[in-house]
Amino acid sequence: MSMAATTPKAHVLLVDDDRIILDSLREFLQLEGYAVDVAANLNEALPACQQQVPDLVLTDINMPGGDGFELLHILRKRWPETVVVMMTGYGTIESAVEAIKMGAYDYLTKPIHDDELSLTIERALQQRTLVRENRRLRERLDQRFGLEQVVGQDYRLRKVLDMVETVAESDVTVLLQGPSGTGKSLVAQVIHQRSARRDKPFVEVACGAIPESLLESELFGHVRGAFTGAVANKEGKFKAAHPGTIFLDEIATASPGLQVKLLRVLQSQQFEPLGSNKTETVDLRFVLATNVDLEAEVRAGRFREDLFYRINVVTVDLPPLADRASDIVLLARHFLRQFCERMKRHLLDFEPDALAALQRYSWPGNVRELENAVERAVVLSKGPHVTLADLPPRVFNPGRPTGEPPPYQPKPLREALAEPERRILEAALQANGWNRQLTAEQLGINRTTLYKKMKRYGLLPDALELGAH
Repeated sequence: MSMAATTPKAHVLLVDDDRIILDSLREFLQLEGYAVDVAANLNEALPACQQQVPDLVLTDINMPGGDGFELLHILRKRWPETVVVMMTGYGTIESAVEAIKMGAYDYLTKPIHDDELSLTIERALQQRTLVRENRRLRERLDQRFGLEQVVGQDYRLRKVLDMVETVAESDVTVLLQGPSGTGKSLVAQVIHQRSARRDKPFVEVACGAIPESLLESELFGHVRGAFTGAVANKEGKFKAAHPGTIFLDEIATASPGLQVKLLRVLQSQQFEPLGSNKTETVDLRFVLATNVDLEAEVRAGRFREDLFYRINVVTVDLPPLADRASDIVLLARHFLRQFCERMKRHLLDFEPDALAALQRYSWPGNVRELENAVERAVVLSKGPHVTLADLPPRVFNPGRPTGEPPPYQPKPLREALAEPERRILEAALQANGWNRQLTAEQLGINRTTLYKKMKRYGLLPDALELGAH
């Protein structure tokens, strides 16, 4: 097979004002299997890059009409994935350091030996591949844990996302509060992904899922012989997370003894592994979560007051799904798209009675329960739409015709009508962009009555409450 028919290893641009060097390097690299373009100076190199962006640029430093450092600066700015190797006949330590600082992969001194050049280019292109893979991984993480993955239009959720965006870039400790299944783990990962530590580890520890006897070892690590069964040294989660973010879920389950040790780590970022006298120092950002009222736990004497104030720097309250009823349909369709893509299914939407059942259900398991219900429906659905029968039995009563009201339960009429009225009000406000004048006109009530009802049902955003007269 001829060289012309062989797929080149990579595209290389050579830049040097010495024509003999250009011809010699071009011939060698072409024999090595590379596609090679040449340029005598900066003014020729830039149009060549615009016509076809090279994988690697091998450039001289000292050239008339713009030196190699200027070309390097332009390449870093316009084509950051292109790898640059500098070369010169007047090599100095200072210029080598400057080239590396500016983003060059390596620095070669003339005369350049074939073996050295070949090895340098191979390693430089491997580095380029790693950079590309890291960028793709980061993009996938952004897609998975970006703010856009926290689905919903409810104003309470919007306040949560505004708070997350505000605090993410700092190293401040964040406490996430909310019932199980409201998405605390997802929000913690969003905070990490939007912080300066995004390229560092993110370690999650479900404190409530680990037996108390093992939790300290899991967090702090241990040395061999620290306790029965400790047959080797073990690195704990704090060390594994350094210098990134550690997410401690269900922090209220920590024992009194562990709470003392956690307080020290939060204050000084220091600890000793179990059985060791050596103090370890880490650099961590802490995100913690609880599904219980920590202030009540403090009053009951089950949670240390000093630890509570140490972790309660910025608190983010995640609303239960029952309080964001207008988001149920949005979330259900979001999960439907996700699971259809994952399972290679093609489902168009939910049948109207299935959507109505989703909206009627109280979702005690919150967003996690809804996600599981949609996943089950995608697996079971046989037609182009998710039907009522595809949903879990708990979401609807198969013995009661769709649309029939639930069985009568004795309660005051005002209380029984409260939830339907709240849902109607919230849906109308959402449809009108929270414009109270339009909403009042559509509902046939005056603005004062609407305001009182919004206040009664907790539908007043803080800004509206502050601005109301």
